[in-house]
Amino acid sequence: MPSDLTADLVAEPRGAARPGPLRGTDRPLAELFDVALMDLDGVVNRGGAAVPHAPESIAAAGRGGMRTVYVTNNALRPPAEVADRLTGFGVPARAADVVTSAQAAAHVLAGRLPAGARVLLLGGRGLRQALTEEGLTPVDSAEDAPVAVVQGFDPDLTYARLAEATYAIRAGAWWVASNADRTVPTERGIAPGNGAVAALLRAATDQEPLVTGKPEAAMHRESMRRSGARNPVIVGDRLDTDIEAGYRSSTPTLLVFTGVTTSSELLAAPPEHRPTYLAADLRGLLHPAPPVRARPDAGPHAAGCGGWIARVDGGELSWSADRAGNGRGSGEGTGTGRGAGEDADAGDGLDALRAACAAVWSATDAGGAVHTIAADRPEGCADLVAPAGTS
Repeated sequence: MPSDLTADLVAEPRGAARPGPLRGTDRPLAELFDVALMDLDGVVNRGGAAVPHAPESIAAAGRGGMRTVYVTNNALRPPAEVADRLTGFGVPARAADVVTSAQAAAHVLAGRLPAGARVLLLGGRGLRQALTEEGLTPVDSAEDAPVAVVQGFDPDLTYARLAEATYAIRAGAWWVASNADRTVPTERGIAPGNGAVAALLRAATDQEPLVTGKPEAAMHRESMRRSGARNPVIVGDRLDTDIEAGYRSSTPTLLVFTGVTTSSELLAAPPEHRPTYLAADLRGLLHPAPPVRARPDAGPHAAGCGGWIARVDGGELSWSADRAGNGRGSGEGTGTGRGAGEDADAGDGLDALRAACAAVWSATDAGGAVHTIAADRPEGCADLVAPAGTS
């Protein structure tokens, strides 16, 4: 592929301006940011149902001044159809509020191909519409001599269509993938995503696609271009797409635990996968983020949040109650109940996890290994697995 086709499409992290992980705020996030660039699958909905608390939280954030723009790596549906589906869940949405990876892929293709260029479509109606709106010609066969192949999520893919894409890529067509998500959350569990299909094509063609969806720069640019955001926050459930997109673009991020990411995965996250803010669900937009502070009085790798202090000593992660009462009490870990004498209703129950992440990240960034988690844990942290793989 000519080098000019991929120029400026991959963002490099900018260190100086990047927001740090697990920062506190003195006001609700909905008051601090003008636009929430919000993922859909696993954040607003799971398959055909809304995530609990999502519709009312988005509506309340809107009343507080925050617009929501839905940014999805799923290229299957056109924006108007996505918006209709969201309103059916009780989520406020218009077609103009939806940005898809299909739009990002089509925009990239249109910027580097002549008007009317033939593009073999391996995807659904959303991708077909996006290509047409960008002045490109979707085709379905390698015999139509396409100059590019664009691949997006489509649960109705067949072997015959995969074969056509393979023929075209092996014949020299430029391969663009709307996103590389390996999995998608559904009502029944985790299913294969577009990245799994890309892996199949990669094995069949010995070629690599240009990926335009999150966390790549093309998707963030498309989101900013269409939303007009000046001070956005990225909201998502995936570390390797939503959170990394924020890291690459120096945009604050909010991770919610309603999708694919687990507490153990967050605990083991490298710097590019560490969120600025953390919440159990979208209600986190409506409250200040609790501060997480280093606690050198408790050890070189110790942090406090709410009623908890977490420390790493000798490779072991452990907790103790913060008897001094520093910070806001928010319950125990990722569960409910009481933590360090504070009512869990005061927060989202994630303070023990926030403190643990800060302590573990401090230790691992300094070259240490965390191989053990103390048996005496906050209730919500009972299932945590040590980053080194043993507990």
